[in-house]
Amino acid sequence: MKIDGTRSNDRSTEVVLAYYAAFNRGDWDGMLALLDEKVVHDLNQGPREVGREAFAAFLQRMAASYREQLRDIVVMASPDGHRAAAEYVVHGEYLSSDAGLPPARGQKYVLPGGAFFTLRNSRIQRVTNYYNLEEWISQVG
Repeated sequence: MKIDGTRSNDRSTEVVLAYYAAFNRGDWDGMLALLDEKVVHDLNQGPREVGREAFAAFLQRMAASYREQLRDIVVMASPDGHRAAAEYVVHGEYLSSDAGLPPARGQKYVLPGGAFFTLRNSRIQRVTNYYNLEEWISQVG
């Protein structure tokens, strides 16, 4: 199989990988540029947020409490490129206490995670994140 960016699923894979590369650089503007204006963001065990502005606010909340890098990223896309999934390992540090969670003391954690995406016209329309919150709490608690 040749991956040359001309197939729909190649382009979707490239968008998702660019999204995570921007995340790992802390390039929030780069991440936001890949999102549809009305992006739907399903937070792990949390509410659904809609819109690029809400996503930007989420990134700022995350940056205040966590320093994370995603490694071992694997992306899979449907043949039509409209859906994609990613699996990764989060390597993080809990910097500042987040509401409703254990107190932060600079605890480090390593946790597998994943996400599901809907894409149209090389833009992310939906991202749904999953990780095991109980495992994270056991590592930082």
